[in-house]
Amino acid sequence: MNTKKLSSPGKTFGIVGGLGSLAGADLFNKLVSSRAVLADQGRYHFLFEQHPFKDVLLPLDRDASMHSRKFYAFQMCQSLEAGGADAILLPCIASHTFLQEIQAELGIAVFDLLHALRQQVERSLPHGGRLGVLTSDYVRHSGLFERYFGDRHELVYPDAQNQARLMEAMYGVDGVKDGQFEGAPLEHLHQVCQELQEQDVALILPGLTELSLVSQDLQRRGIALLDANRVYADYATRASDPVPEPRFKLGIVGGVGPAATVDFMAKVIRHTPADKDQDHIRMVVEQNPQIPDRTANLLHQTTDPSMALYATCKRLEQEGAHAIAIPCNTAHAFVERIQPYLKTPIINMLSETVRHIAEQQGAGKTIGLLATSGTVQSRVYHDVAERLGLRLIVPAPDKQALVMAAIYGEHGVKAGHTEGLCREQLLDAANHLCQAGASVLILGCTELPLILPHAECFVLDSGVVSLVDPTALLALRCVQQALETGPQRSAEPVFLQQPVAAVIE
Repeated sequence: MNTKKLSSPGKTFGIVGGLGSLAGADLFNKLVSSRAVLADQGRYHFLFEQHPFKDVLLPLDRDASMHSRKFYAFQMCQSLEAGGADAILLPCIASHTFLQEIQAELGIAVFDLLHALRQQVERSLPHGGRLGVLTSDYVRHSGLFERYFGDRHELVYPDAQNQARLMEAMYGVDGVKDGQFEGAPLEHLHQVCQELQEQDVALILPGLTELSLVSQDLQRRGIALLDANRVYADYATRASDPVPEPRFKLGIVGGVGPAATVDFMAKVIRHTPADKDQDHIRMVVEQNPQIPDRTANLLHQTTDPSMALYATCKRLEQEGAHAIAIPCNTAHAFVERIQPYLKTPIINMLSETVRHIAEQQGAGKTIGLLATSGTVQSRVYHDVAERLGLRLIVPAPDKQALVMAAIYGEHGVKAGHTEGLCREQLLDAANHLCQAGASVLILGCTELPLILPHAECFVLDSGVVSLVDPTALLALRCVQQALETGPQRSAEPVFLQQPVAAVIE
């Protein structure tokens, strides 16, 4: 998991600036001057990032577009996460109308300003009460405050005339967003607040973060207006481990080979219990066909693919993958050397395959391996099988040559063929292993299931065997891990088998 938690002794807060430049600076000031930070200054670190935002002065009327605000807020959050922030403060109440959309794409938490305000209200009004709300036309009609406060409180908004007065005081020429905190803007705000208080509201909620710039002046005039930035700062420094619900992301080392990558992704999709698109697993793929040939390295000491595999895994790790899948049997000969240098676990396809066979077939079975010569000579499958008490056999040299031709030959699967000569060659090797006593055959090259399917009972000339597709089992394990991590914890992966019996005529 790449989701970061706030942990003692250090906390690094990222602050999104620019959506309201003055309000962002005010929040930063209230953070560094908060009681918690002053009491333990070595514990807190702050990253403040601000870039030009073209719509910063645009009034948030009822039909305002949020697109540029969304993308700006997300880019800032993403940059702060990459810069080492443990959690983010987003001092823009309008942006909290789409907070969940942003949060879903991040590995760290964005502190919820509305939740901070709700906690403050619950402390101040434990038995409920009427609340006034000062906010923009857009937020007012979004239902944001109703979602957070409507269950326990009656919300009172300014009437049409006072709402217009509020918008002018905040967004107008020489308004608060322009840096004018006295004179006409302050008087207009005071009048709006007074009329709310005359309607027996116990507290006034700020729905514009710039109201924090004048909250003290209004409070001195007897207005019970909360200071959103002060509440937000105190909330952040009190909070512990604001971890978002993890959304599993699978990283896939693609291109080893290209067709097998597409086949593996299709298997992940087929095995996922889903009623709609959004139920499926997030996947990030690094399709890198230029990773040096794994078999050639193992057999002939050509270019070592370890660095290319490691670099690909690191990029997947940087993309926030919670686990990495490599749909290439031969590449697993290099997994042990790169895993210690990764934080993200590689799901071992070979271990999953042999464990599945042991559970389904029991100990003492003889397993036949159809794989590249590199996989065979690396003995990666042998080692796993021996640990689980299973006997593994491989084709004789002349039959192994047929397997290699079915994979790499001019009419082989890597050249795009799945019928004809490559199938005949693979069936010849499969019959050979069956005659040697194998009751289970591992399709140990990720392209081989494109020729022969996974099947519990596959009828050969020499007998009936089980054909095991490691990529199907890898996909199944990835789905299971996603379900254990994500929101659909009660679901079970769906193993879509081929027909029970497959007969070669």
